[in-house]
Amino acid sequence: MTLAVITYIDRICISQASPEIRRDLGLTDVEMGYAFGAFFLAYGIFEIPGGWLGDSIGPRRVLTRIVVMWSFFTAATGWARGLVSLLAARFMFGAGEAGCFPNLTKVFATWLPPEERTRAQGIMWMSARWGGAFTPMLVVGVLSVVSWRSAFMLFGVVGVVWAFVFHWWYRDQPREHRGVNAAELALLSGSAPQMESNGKTPWRKIFSNRSVWLLCAQYFCLSYGWHFYITWLPVYLQEARGLTIEKSAFLAGFPLFFGGLACLLTGVLTSRLAKRLGSLATTRRLLAFTGFMGASAMLLLSIQIENPTLAMVSMGLASFANDLTMPGSWSTCMDIGGRFAGTLSGTMNMMASFAAAIAPVVIGYILQYSNRDWILTFWLSAAVYFLGGLCWIFIDPVTPIVQDTLEL
Repeated sequence: MTLAVITYIDRICISQASPEIRRDLGLTDVEMGYAFGAFFLAYGIFEIPGGWLGDSIGPRRVLTRIVVMWSFFTAATGWARGLVSLLAARFMFGAGEAGCFPNLTKVFATWLPPEERTRAQGIMWMSARWGGAFTPMLVVGVLSVVSWRSAFMLFGVVGVVWAFVFHWWYRDQPREHRGVNAAELALLSGSAPQMESNGKTPWRKIFSNRSVWLLCAQYFCLSYGWHFYITWLPVYLQEARGLTIEKSAFLAGFPLFFGGLACLLTGVLTSRLAKRLGSLATTRRLLAFTGFMGASAMLLLSIQIENPTLAMVSMGLASFANDLTMPGSWSTCMDIGGRFAGTLSGTMNMMASFAAAIAPVVIGYILQYSNRDWILTFWLSAAVYFLGGLCWIFIDPVTPIVQDTLEL
């Protein structure tokens, strides 16, 4: 949970600092869009290798490497002297962070009984969202004391401290941790396949499975719309809504705060709805479809509201609907991926990262060549959300890719 918070602080701090970065480095809208996208491009490229590595050698070594590397390049963002060095720092930051959430998913699949995993995913994503929600105000406070360059170095130090503590405390196998007793190990008997070394990865089964392709497609759509909130939103609030830096920092946290509530709620609702409906698959489809359609509708509603605070409440509800799909998407990776959950979740999140790399660049081009037409960006995101909802009609979110855990 703490890592999820740190992850989003380090990701989102650049969006709030972007006006100062643009002025200092003399960047255009399109160039700033490329800076936003560089992180997600690298994140996507290295996401599958990061998840696969966790399946192969265990999350302990992989997460330690990930956090140390991304923390270094978070600090390196503050050393940028122009577009090229900024792009290089952000790209390497993305490469360093790739595999973080797939490996956390692997941790949950190993350390938790199946019935607790969706709740854990909900709490983790709530932590991530709320970490991001308070980051704009945190960055404004830090920037009032130090420069944006020093701020990135401070944020980098936090991750290094976490990595050392985690490596000392965590163990890939619950039975190897001296704090785990026999009764707790008995509760984890259903997680035994996830605890073992996986050997050969069934790539053909993964990439020939219809649900995998649709799971990736819906997560691409989810990511495209959502990443406006952590890239261009502060600029939108200051430019299109005429807000001060302080007011925009406060309102920019709404989407992530509301999203965190949805993640927590989904973790609670899923088990109850599944019992009432008699089907976990139907429950996940229902929540995801409702989330996508709600996100599309509330996003379009936000641009019709003149009052900035009420408009951001509407956008916050769009993010709330967006995040109704989050825990179910990752739990689906655990359930249909089995002991290859890290690889599958890395595959899904790779597509989300590509969407996140594309979205800020597309927005930059729209702003530069459409006389700064912000409304067009919202209509495009709403359409992409709609397509994501359609994907869930055809996804089987419970049937394992490999029926026999020993079958390859």
